[in-house]
Amino acid sequence: MGIESGSSHFTNLNGSGTDPKSAECVNAMIVKAYPVGILRVNDHINGEEGESRLEPYVGLEFDSADEAREFYTAYAMRVGFRIRIGQLYRSRSDGSVSSRKYVCSKEGFQLNSRTGCPAFIRVQRRDSGKWVLDQIQKDHNHELGASEDSPTPILQQRTPVVTKSSVEVRRPKVKLLHGVDEGRPCQSGIISFKRFKGGGDGGQPVAAPYAGLDFDSSNEAYQFYQTYAENTGFRVRIGQLFRSKNDGSITSRRFVCSREGFQHPSRVGCGAFMRIKRQDSGTWIVDRLQKDHNHDLQVSMATQKKFSIASKKFIEEDSGGLDLTDLVEINDGKLIKSRQENKIGSNWYSMLSDYFQTKQAEDTGFFYSVEVENGNCMSIFWADGRSRYSCSQFGDAIVFDTSYRKGNCVLPFATFVGVNHHKQPVLLGCALIANESKESFTWLFRTWLRAMSGCHPKSIIADQDVAIQQAIADVLPGTHHRFSMWQFRAKERENLRSMSDEFRYEYEKCIYHGQSTVEFDTAWTALITKYGLQEHAWLKDIYEKRKSWVPLYLRGKFFAGIPVNETVESFFGTLVNGQTPLREFVSRYEQGLEKRREEERKEDFNSLNSQSLLQTREPVEEQCRRLYTLTMFKIIQNELVQSYYYLGIKTHEEGTISRYLVRKCGNNDESHAVTFSAANANISCSCQMFEFEGVLCRHVLKVFSLLNVREIPPHYILHRWTRNAEYGIFAGIESGFSSRELKALMVWSLRETACSFIDCGATSLEKYKLAYEIMREGGKRLCCQR
Repeated sequence: MGIESGSSHFTNLNGSGTDPKSAECVNAMIVKAYPVGILRVNDHINGEEGESRLEPYVGLEFDSADEAREFYTAYAMRVGFRIRIGQLYRSRSDGSVSSRKYVCSKEGFQLNSRTGCPAFIRVQRRDSGKWVLDQIQKDHNHELGASEDSPTPILQQRTPVVTKSSVEVRRPKVKLLHGVDEGRPCQSGIISFKRFKGGGDGGQPVAAPYAGLDFDSSNEAYQFYQTYAENTGFRVRIGQLFRSKNDGSITSRRFVCSREGFQHPSRVGCGAFMRIKRQDSGTWIVDRLQKDHNHDLQVSMATQKKFSIASKKFIEEDSGGLDLTDLVEINDGKLIKSRQENKIGSNWYSMLSDYFQTKQAEDTGFFYSVEVENGNCMSIFWADGRSRYSCSQFGDAIVFDTSYRKGNCVLPFATFVGVNHHKQPVLLGCALIANESKESFTWLFRTWLRAMSGCHPKSIIADQDVAIQQAIADVLPGTHHRFSMWQFRAKERENLRSMSDEFRYEYEKCIYHGQSTVEFDTAWTALITKYGLQEHAWLKDIYEKRKSWVPLYLRGKFFAGIPVNETVESFFGTLVNGQTPLREFVSRYEQGLEKRREEERKEDFNSLNSQSLLQTREPVEEQCRRLYTLTMFKIIQNELVQSYYYLGIKTHEEGTISRYLVRKCGNNDESHAVTFSAANANISCSCQMFEFEGVLCRHVLKVFSLLNVREIPPHYILHRWTRNAEYGIFAGIESGFSSRELKALMVWSLRETACSFIDCGATSLEKYKLAYEIMREGGKRLCCQR
């Protein structure tokens, strides 16, 4: 069966007329790797001639693109050349494939064996669903006939027979390789792996890389460099990738010798590498190259053991991220997962280890952890005592910031950030991410959760990469994941750039101007139908994930008021980012952290020592001024003032339940439904401001005014927004928390208070004696409570 992956086809082909009892075939496990997209077939298919003997001509029809490919392959066999799959073209309206091009295998100049042959056919999809050959070039610029390095062509095996000892390995989105052995088909159907042999082994000589060499894709460049490495005598690892600052797309990639760096004893800091850069045309070109190694090369390494790499396929997911396919070895018949790539330089570990030990000596609450894989250091996480305590207060809505990926990344630095009671960003932990795999993110989220005493957030804002989505679902199953707006906007620009201005206007209106989720769904369906975009892959995908980005679906979830359509500001700003060098990291990190905490201290002082002016003189306003921080009081004060411009009308009453319609004076389009229960003083509004931000809206305050409710019920004043939030002093501490969350809150509150007490008591001998006596007396009182 032919297997399609991206624009390249790999077909597992077996021949007919081969003796299944031959020694080469019985339980053989053989895979031979051919260049990407090359198809090998026999000169006759099952002895049939008929239609397969046709010459291609303009107007020839096929039921599918695959049928056209098979026809051109059969024709190529007879004439004496091989084919590759060339460009594909997509529809601007729905993104579906509208035409395909099949070319001679010698088209282009990427390899020494290629001669720039112009021969090709192109097939185009018609409205009827048929594919019609609309362009053709039959002339070749090279001699035709069976190539000297090609083994006997073999047939497609439709139903392979697998023995009991076989193992089927299914890897999604991984290119499969041909099952052949020295040109002989294997009837057992058992797959094994051998290294691709070039040059001296009778294979096609492998060209050496050079600056200016171009490729159709980064995957093709990787496979080329890997084949070159195997024949030269070294192995390849995937190094750094760099992203565009404009849209987050990948602009360049780096492939390095496997012995680059010093993270493992086998590594010697080899400087050999090849870097490719994406051109405006979409092709990739080698722009930097270092061929010299600082170690001996193993020219015969290809024959030392049975080894295969299930080629790492660079998959540009909808999220724009990298699907990290594991490298796989077969050794003594066993599948072995090799170690994944690591973007963190080895010198970072020793530097951060010294820094962490220093911080632990100063801060008893300092926590750090290093992910270890097969004895190798990978991702790193750390959080000081202040961050861990802050999480007990402000860890209900967090931002996992990986904005380092926007530009050329040298340092994969990520942060966990919350929102404090002054609406300021507060640090809840930091990390260096070794690679962007599900396993790496899963380890990171679990480590963060352990450092924060297992307190699960209600919501998290993070990128929409598949790996991150899966890790959040596994580690934080009850947490609502909202997509990072910077990444979503980048993918939006990329996928909608060909759309008309009229579509863009209706698209924005559908998302931001609706009043309910039902209204959004109706408007979206109408929009997609109007423009015939039912099969547009990206639009289909984001609609399925609408609960993670559409404002109407998000407003019922608590996000501490972080605006849905705005990009979250980086905690460290420009001080620490993906380009921060090693020698400056610690100083910049501490400078940025101290700057933020100084801003928080200023707001604490202002909230405790100053008051805002009252504008309404209502008891509710006085209550809020007494409890809330200055920032939060201004927000609810504005809602209270705005409530004067609204009218409230009772529309229904049943027992203790009353319903009101609250609309703005002179604007009948702006109205919301408010429901009040007199039995327990519960109230809700259709705007869901309290659910999203934790502050009552103007519509609810208008109804309170109508009902002569003079103070806000206690359960509608979130402690996290009050003046005392940072100190853990509030009534009703036993309610609304699990036993684990309650214990964590008490531990961090006492620890933070004790640290401040100790710092003050250690400033002089007199204060030390006083502090010591206070602690002794306090200890005695605690003992009496037993």
